Amino acid sequence: MAAGGTPKFIVVGAGLGGALLAIYLGRAGYAVEVYERRGDPRRQKRTEGRSINLAISTRGIESLAEAGLAGRVLEEAIPMRGRMIHSPRGALAFQPYGTEESHVINSISRAGLNAILLDAAEQNPGVRIHFGRKCAGVNPEKGSVSLLDVETGETSIAAGDVVVGADGAFSAVRQQMQRLDRFDYQQTYLEHGYKELTLPPGPGGRFALEKNALHIWPRGGFMMIALPNSDGSFTCTLFWPLEGPNSFAALRTEEEIARYFREVFPDAAPLLPSLAAEYLQSPASSLVTIRCRPWYHRDRLVLIGDACHAVVPFYGQGANAAFEDCAVLSDCLLKHAPDREKAFAEYQSLRRRHADALADLSMANFEEMRDRTAARIFLLGKRIEKGLHRLFPAWFVPLYTMVTFTRTPYADAVEKARRQWRMVRTIAAGVGVLVALLLVMFLWR
Repeated sequence: MAAGGTPKFIVVGAGLGGALLAIYLGRAGYAVEVYERRGDPRRQKRTEGRSINLAISTRGIESLAEAGLAGRVLEEAIPMRGRMIHSPRGALAFQPYGTEESHVINSISRAGLNAILLDAAEQNPGVRIHFGRKCAGVNPEKGSVSLLDVETGETSIAAGDVVVGADGAFSAVRQQMQRLDRFDYQQTYLEHGYKELTLPPGPGGRFALEKNALHIWPRGGFMMIALPNSDGSFTCTLFWPLEGPNSFAALRTEEEIARYFREVFPDAAPLLPSLAAEYLQSPASSLVTIRCRPWYHRDRLVLIGDACHAVVPFYGQGANAAFEDCAVLSDCLLKHAPDREKAFAEYQSLRRRHADALADLSMANFEEMRDRTAARIFLLGKRIEKGLHRLFPAWFVPLYTMVTFTRTPYADAVEKARRQWRMVRTIAAGVGVLVALLLVMFLWR
């Protein structure tokens, strides 16, 4: 307990979710100590760990708005109005994300967004952030954390009332919870991994590709994507199998890399001057989905973001979901104060089912992006969806629209989409039967 009887939160992890939650907690009047194993990312050229560009959409923006940060973040972001599909021959096809001018997702670097959140957190007098402190253990009964100074090797104890695990997919806090009775845990790796490349600005700092689009090179079973940065560059991410043909393991020399890109990504290859060197220097990283329960222990431990529901990045919802966790958890704490255990229980009830639905959506969208975005039947289906939405906006809303441009809970969006399509099929079948009957009657007469 902090001075004056204020509950003290120990937040493990100063990434996106941990930093935003610290802002929420500090504004609510709690004492907050944040511990991060990395050095301060604002003072480093490149952060450790994942650095895939983020696509911030409605859920994330509204959660940031509640913390007073949406405007600041959107100043640094680039709106993307749709997908730009690059065929193997270099032909382009633009696929808008929605039916309204506001239907955009916003590209922003993970490091840039993290810096904005850390700056805002440190402006709150009740929040203190400590870098270079690795979580070495958690006492689930006392709400305390054992910390290792990564430079000196010295250990210390941070005592508080609540420990928040915001330390990512391989959370040390969650690992401690896994030792508790009846804790369920599942992790699933993709056979694919990812590497990042940089597509630099063109002459005069101009964008070498369409600025306001998420670029996709779908190749059936694997793909490359590119998201714009504010300096005119693009962050390209290769999502390839780790082994086998068309995999990271298959390309080992500069000559093999250059030849492969000329053949498979012919329009992108000339725009990547440091392709071979960057490819060889960048290790292939894994992609994992994590599900677990419970997300809390009594009134002492609670998990947010990737620590309890890591998903693969293909729906662009990982950061958005983590930000929504912060908003929901903050609301539950306010609603049930001072009963934190009740708040944590409601938070889990409101979020876990939908996080599991997002994991399934993310996997399905990977298959869509790499295999179907260039297929005619897929494009026809998207046109039908948008046509129905324009004709009946209150009755038919595409699943992507619900997930990306509303705050409809993920599982509810999936179920509503299924109901809508069942109704469409029923109506279509009814119309077909009616037409057939009219034709029979006409011929009989």
